[in-house]
Amino acid sequence: MNTISIIIAIYNRKDELFELLNSLTRQTDKAFEIIVVDDGSRINLRPTVELFNESLNIQFFRKENSGPGLSRNYGARRAKNDWLVFVDSDVIVETDYIANIKKNISEIPCDAFGGADKAHRGFNLMQKAISYAMTSVFTTGGVRGSKKSVTKFQPRSFNMGVRKSAFETVGGFSEMRIGEDPDLSMTLWEKGFRTAFFDDIGVYHKRRTDFGKFSRQVYQFGCARPILNQRHPKYVKLSFMFPSLFLIGFVLGFIEYLLLQKGLVLMLYGIYTWVVLFHALWKTRNISIAGMSVIAAYIQLFSYGYGFLKSWFLLNILKMKPEEAFPHHFHRS
Repeated sequence: MNTISIIIAIYNRKDELFELLNSLTRQTDKAFEIIVVDDGSRINLRPTVELFNESLNIQFFRKENSGPGLSRNYGARRAKNDWLVFVDSDVIVETDYIANIKKNISEIPCDAFGGADKAHRGFNLMQKAISYAMTSVFTTGGVRGSKKSVTKFQPRSFNMGVRKSAFETVGGFSEMRIGEDPDLSMTLWEKGFRTAFFDDIGVYHKRRTDFGKFSRQVYQFGCARPILNQRHPKYVKLSFMFPSLFLIGFVLGFIEYLLLQKGLVLMLYGIYTWVVLFHALWKTRNISIAGMSVIAAYIQLFSYGYGFLKSWFLLNILKMKPEEAFPHHFHRS
């Protein structure tokens, strides 16, 4: 029997928690439990959870702040069921989310799984543009939004399920605050566990609501990747460097234009801009979203690329330990 415990680690986001829990009340399959772990929020989340006491099988726990990974571990230790499903507090799920999870894990042999990252029709224009940048084949290779783009899939914690026995075998999430979900996926692979991508369990992921917050978020993702490369060298890919090469190429093209009055390199970026614009327009059917998608795509590539370069230099040239170079990326006991 495939029984499910949904674990939500949350910090502050009261309104988003309400929307997520509200979407879970509308499930066609209601046989699941929910564990909400308040990671030391500055506001009281208990009243929001108590609104759903009668409609959901829900438990609420509050603990000191430790970051999302260790808070998910805290919830996992209190889960009663066979499968742990982790969702971020800023997602909304469709009504057949639980039913489709159970169907898939009954039919597809795996020990962990993940699903797509989508933009809801109710999201604002900027949220839709950011969603495009994080799921497009022209930015991330489409690995967050399409099974066709996936080879060996790394489930991400905004929409991730793990068999509880496998989760316990690898010790759960590590001490990493950022990048803890691909770290878990690769640790599962190293222990011989299998992961899978499920087409029909996509979630609507709100992400950041402005470009500044989005830039800081993907910069942190970029910083985390060289750390993950050190921890899991077997799974390093050249594609991880593409955003950094994109950034370096743009800077060199700008220098070429200033010094030589030639714009051959920048012309390639112009072509890329038009490709993204028309692809985003085709995907979203909205010229405003398409225009903002171009900006979001450049922010995603530049910020991630800079974070990757900085982290690679500190770890590989200056030989700093990850905990010294990025102390905020790790939980300190």
